[in-house]
Amino acid sequence: MWLKKTKRARGLAREKERISVLRFFKRYVLFLPFILCSCGFQPLYVEKKHDNMWYYGGDFDTSISDEMAKISIEPISQRFGQMMRNELLDLLTPKGTPKTPEYRLFVNLASKTVSDQALRSDITATRKMVRYKVSYYMMAGNEQVLKGDSIAYASYDILANPYSTTMAQKKGDENAAKIIANDIALRIGAYFHKKITGGDAPDDL
Repeated sequence: MWLKKTKRARGLAREKERISVLRFFKRYVLFLPFILCSCGFQPLYVEKKHDNMWYYGGDFDTSISDEMAKISIEPISQRFGQMMRNELLDLLTPKGTPKTPEYRLFVNLASKTVSDQALRSDITATRKMVRYKVSYYMMAGNEQVLKGDSIAYASYDILANPYSTTMAQKKGDENAAKIIANDIALRIGAYFHKKITGGDAPDDL
């Protein structure tokens, strides 16, 4: 009888603790974006056009995203390149390819290295790790204004069913393409941020 009461008391205590945590998140987590803004964090692709400390009030200068929309993303070879290009189109020019682009972005898969990870007792691999290295540069007319490399890793299991292994490998390619496309878009955004605002950014990203 005493043991049952003790377990019930512990259960009630845990339930009260869980409710307290949920109440905390409801009260304070929703305010985190405002807190971050007040601490100096700023959106990369837009600039404030007002003195209000809160980013969620007033107008914004979208010059950076407008500049990104002027980029023509050149065709990229291979299936992995096509996936990267599709991701970049969504990130940089979501409204469509510009008719008169001011910038041209060239992307190339420099290397793709596959290595074994987990091994069975017969030295056959049960998991593969893939390293993708991509080089890119951006031209404004005849001038190269930005260049850099981006690296992503993906891994997949080697399963008994070859089809399942193939699908896992394709999923790894898709994830790596998204990672690299996001990285390139972020660096391009940083370049335009420096160009428009005069802020600090590396010359070669």
